[in-house]
Amino acid sequence: MSQPPEPTPGVAADSAGLLRLCLLSLLSGAVVGLVIGLFRLALGYFESARGSAIAWAQHWSFAGFFLVVFSVAMAAAIAAWLVRRSGQPAAGSGIPHVELVLEGKLPAAPVLLFPVKFIGGLLAIGGGLALGREGPSVQIGSNLASFWGRIFRLQQVDRFALIAAGAGAGLAVAFNAPIAGAIFVLEELVRRFDTRIAIAALGASCAAIAVASLLVGRQPDFEVMVLPDSSVWTGPAFVALGIVAGFAGMAYNRAIIVTCAVVDGFAWVRLELRAFVIGALVGVLAWFAPDMVGGGDTLTQLALAGGIGITMLPVVFLVRFLLGPLSYAAGTPGGLFAPILVLGSCLGLAFGLLGRPLLGDAGGTPIVYAVVGMAAFFTATVRAPLTGLVLIVELTGVVNQLLPMLWACFAAMAVPTVFGSKPIYDTLKERTLQVANDEERRGR
Repeated sequence: MSQPPEPTPGVAADSAGLLRLCLLSLLSGAVVGLVIGLFRLALGYFESARGSAIAWAQHWSFAGFFLVVFSVAMAAAIAAWLVRRSGQPAAGSGIPHVELVLEGKLPAAPVLLFPVKFIGGLLAIGGGLALGREGPSVQIGSNLASFWGRIFRLQQVDRFALIAAGAGAGLAVAFNAPIAGAIFVLEELVRRFDTRIAIAALGASCAAIAVASLLVGRQPDFEVMVLPDSSVWTGPAFVALGIVAGFAGMAYNRAIIVTCAVVDGFAWVRLELRAFVIGALVGVLAWFAPDMVGGGDTLTQLALAGGIGITMLPVVFLVRFLLGPLSYAAGTPGGLFAPILVLGSCLGLAFGLLGRPLLGDAGGTPIVYAVVGMAAFFTATVRAPLTGLVLIVELTGVVNQLLPMLWACFAAMAVPTVFGSKPIYDTLKERTLQVANDEERRGR
C-alpha cells in the first residue's frame, strides 16, 4: 500500500507538474460531471417509476402488495450481489474507503468499481432503501480520477490530489454544490489545506458542474420561500437547536454503528439474503407510505415548505431515524448525506413549530429552523461544519441565514465533541479497514 503524500510546501518548484495536474483535474471533473449527471437522471427516473409502480400495484390488493415487497427486496439483493461478486469495496457510502485510500491505508480500487457503484446505487436507492446519492457519486468520482492518474502516470502526490478532487467533483454534482464539493475535499477527505489539492479540487468541481448543468440544470435542489433576516436576539434559540441536533446526531451515529454490527453478526448468511430481508422490510413500508422510502428528497422538500404538520413530524423523524441505519446495513451502494438532510429538516421544523409560542414573531418562521436544522444535524453527524454550511446554502439558495447556521453548528459541533462521540466517517473507516483486513487474511 502507498503512503499518504506529505503536504506540499509550494507549487513553484514544479510548475510543469502543476499545469499537468490542472489539466487532468479539468478532464476528470468533466468526465465525473457527465457520469454523475447521468446517474442523477437515471436515479430520478427510477424513483419516479417506483412511485408509479406502487400506485399501480395498490389497485391489486394482496398481489400488488407481494409484488412491491418482492421487487424492493430483489433490487436490494441484486445490488448486494453486484458488490459481493465484483470483489470491490462498493458497499455503503464509499467515502470512508476514499479517505483510507488518501491516507495510504488501502489501495485505490480498479475502474471496475465504477459500474458496480453506478448500477448498484440505482437499484438500491431507486428501489427504495433510505440511502443518499452522494456516496456513489463521491466514490465514482474518485475512481474515475484515479483511472486518469494511472493512465497519465502521475506522481503519487498529484495522483492523490486528483483522487481527492474527483471525489469532491462527485459531491458537487450530486447536490449541485460546487463550492461545498471543493470544501469537502479539504475539510473532510484530507483534513488539511494543501495548495495543489485545493487547485485540483476547484478545477474538478468547476468542470464537473459545467458539464452536469447541461444534463440536470443549475437550479438549487430544494425550493425555499424567501426568508426574512433573523433577529440577532434569536441566537440562543439557534444554539438550543444546535444542542438538540448534537444529541440527536450522536444517537443517529450510534444507531448506524449498532445496526451494522447486528447485521454483521449474521455473517453466516449471504450478503444478498441479508439485503433481501432488509429490502422486504423497506418494501412493506413502501406499500403503506411510499414517500417515506428512498433518498428522501421529497420529505426534505415538504419540511422546507412547512408541509409536514407537528403531529406527523415525530412519526416521519422516527421512521427515517430507524430506516436509514437499517438501509445502510444492507451492504448496498448508498450514502448518508441525503437521509441526514431529511432528519435535520424535520428536527428543525419541529423545533421551530414547538418554539413559536415561546418566541413569538421575533423567532421568525419555522421554515428558518428547518433550514438551520439541516446544517446543524449534518455538523453533528459528519463533524464538517464548513461543508455543511456551504452545502445547505447551495442546496436551498438561502444566503441570509448564515449567522443562525453558525450559532447552531457551533453548538452541534460542541456537544458530541464534549461527549467524545466520533464523527460517523471515522467510525465507518475503522469498520471498512477491519473488513478489508479480514478479507485479506481469508485470501491468504
